[in-house]
Amino acid sequence: MASASLKAHAPPSAGSVPDRPAEAEIFLPYTPESAGRARRFVQDTLAGWGLDRLIDSGVLVTSELVTNAAKTGCRHQMTLVVRHVSQKAVRISVRDGSCTLPVLIRASVDEECHRGLVLVDRLTCGRWGATVEPAGKVVHADLTIAR
Repeated sequence: MASASLKAHAPPSAGSVPDRPAEAEIFLPYTPESAGRARRFVQDTLAGWGLDRLIDSGVLVTSELVTNAAKTGCRHQMTLVVRHVSQKAVRISVRDGSCTLPVLIRASVDEECHRGLVLVDRLTCGRWGATVEPAGKVVHADLTIAR
C-alpha cells in the first residue's frame, strides 16, 4: 500500500521569501492506478496552497510523469514530490528506479502515443528535465504561478 506524508512547511505568502519551500510527497507503487492517486494528491496539495490556477496543468503534468515512471518496470516505489520552490514556481517531480532518460518525441498526426512529454513541454514552457541518480532518475517539471 502506498503511503503519503505531507511536510509541515507552509507555502510562501505574497511578498515574503520562505526559509524553506513548501513541500509535499507521496510514495506510490509502479501500477497504472498510481496515476489516479497522484492526480488527486497534486490537486489537493495545490488547492491547499491556494494555487487553484495551477491544478489543471499540475494534474496533467503529474499524470504524464507518473504514467511514464509506472511503465519502467521497476519493482520498488516511486516518489512524487510537489514543491512550492518560489513565489513564481511550483516543481512537480517523480523519482523512479530506472536510469533511462525521457526523450521528447514529436508524434505524427496519426500516432496515438509519444504525446505525453510534448504536453509537459508545452504546459511548462520547456521548463522540465531529468537527472540521473545512482539508483534511478528524477524527472521534474516547473509550472509558473501567474500573477
